[in-house]
Amino acid sequence: MLYEIHMLKNYPPVNLNRDESGAPKSCMFAGTTRGRVSSQCLKRSWRTSSVLSEAIGAEHLGIRTRKLPQLVAERLTELGVSQEYIDAVFQKISGFGNKEGKENKDGSYTAQIIFYAPEDIQAVADAVHGMIKDCASVKEVKALKAKDLQDAVKGADVRPITLDMALFGRMVTSNAFRDVEAAMQVAHAISTNKLNMESDYFTAMDDLLSGATMEETGSAMIGDTDYNASCYYLYASLDTDILRDNLKYTEDADALIRTAIPALIRTMALTNPSGKQNSFAGNVLPSAILIECKEEKVPVSMVNAFVRPIKPEPANDYDLVKGSTQALVNQADTIQNSFGLHVKQRMWFCPMHASITPACETTVCKTLPELLEQVADTLA
Repeated sequence: MLYEIHMLKNYPPVNLNRDESGAPKSCMFAGTTRGRVSSQCLKRSWRTSSVLSEAIGAEHLGIRTRKLPQLVAERLTELGVSQEYIDAVFQKISGFGNKEGKENKDGSYTAQIIFYAPEDIQAVADAVHGMIKDCASVKEVKALKAKDLQDAVKGADVRPITLDMALFGRMVTSNAFRDVEAAMQVAHAISTNKLNMESDYFTAMDDLLSGATMEETGSAMIGDTDYNASCYYLYASLDTDILRDNLKYTEDADALIRTAIPALIRTMALTNPSGKQNSFAGNVLPSAILIECKEEKVPVSMVNAFVRPIKPEPANDYDLVKGSTQALVNQADTIQNSFGLHVKQRMWFCPMHASITPACETTVCKTLPELLEQVADTLA
């Protein structure tokens, strides 16, 4: 089964996802500049959200880090390994993640950042523990090679992985861990409107300056921050068969999937990227959500609904969100009527403009919980 999620989110002034210059990311689409939030940024905001972890349990979420030596050292301590032995093997663990097993001079981090399930970390700790148990002295531990330690980690092909890893995939260059094909494809979110980049010039005043002193000194600091205000279209597709295959060694995988997919959609709706939120507080809820459930796995983004940038104009009551919503609905109808793709169930939720609905067969939901119940029913 293929689930496709289309979502509109209208943001006030924000800088959710910065480029190398500190400005909000942007792109060219259909000949005009648009605001952009990268798929990497979106996925991280979802998988690290408390909304998701509370719904499915933190034990079903992994950790992406270079600090494997620290994590393994903690497990070795729990296994009763002496600190002297842990110190001797610590740097060698930094050689994990590459085929050569080359250690870093610093020794506290790996060369490659890797997505780990708790079972991965335990497998490394168990393999290291098994190797150092056979060492009669610290000198023998120091003689161990990182590559040999890495080769001692077995069972990668049948080791359980976490839900977020099953969703978003993993690519590694070490046989100690297995590659995971992502069950979910996530597009970069782009603005439905033409981008109008702005800049906030700010000053910071010293609270202890006043009167003539303030007039002489002026501001203690000046600076500027780029931002934009745009309505973004988000798109993602989720293949439940790939997800189920990824989780085949996970206990109660089917139950987890039935819980996880509605929880993931709720997380996408309620979570926003964290970039510059202390400065802009751009936390919004979606203006519209369209979910299509297909047995024929032909993923189709509806981004071409916005080839012509949406403008606040008389036709949409000078409402950018209304214009974007109508364009999305029109695109859904056009695709359905023109290409004959079979949608098993289409679900629509639009609290701001309830009168706008797809003309093609659609279950219209009045609330987000109702929408999630409909999704859960399709999984059942």
